[in-house]
Amino acid sequence: MSNLIRCQNGHLFSARRYGTVCPYCNVETATKEKKETGQSDVDAEELLFLEEVQPVCGWLVCIAGPRQGKDYKIKRGKNFIGRADDMDIQILGDNKIDRRNHAIIVFDPKKKETVLLPGSSNGLVYLQGDALYEPKVLNTYDTIEIGNSRFTFVPFCGEHFMWEDMEKENE
Repeated sequence: MSNLIRCQNGHLFSARRYGTVCPYCNVETATKEKKETGQSDVDAEELLFLEEVQPVCGWLVCIAGPRQGKDYKIKRGKNFIGRADDMDIQILGDNKIDRRNHAIIVFDPKKKETVLLPGSSNGLVYLQGDALYEPKVLNTYDTIEIGNSRFTFVPFCGEHFMWEDMEKENE
């Protein structure tokens, strides 16, 4: 029997390594059912290795609010923020954050920049204390307020590092 668990979003991960929190969507699995595959742990690790990896391009770190201290991975392209389990960045515990599309963070690899956009919900988003009504480029350690929570933006990709550059070096 393997130690694989499938989260509510369909991600397969090792319970032995990650416990019951999905490393892809940071959500506690509602059911602690192990996937009964009859495969060895080695086969399970191979399955995990074959899953698509979306490299991190930056992080939001909660500096105030119910999830203070928690980080949220920003990937390439659009990252929808809300409380619903289908959001790219799911922020639980703050009911002032809309369930879907409260805000959007986009990492644009062509421009090598991360942009914050207001979402399609009724909730407001604040960047550096000012209400956000149009897309704005994020700078290192900018403060974002969503609901009753505050976050700091920490970039990884940009002017000094890009995943594409690493892929070219490895060829």
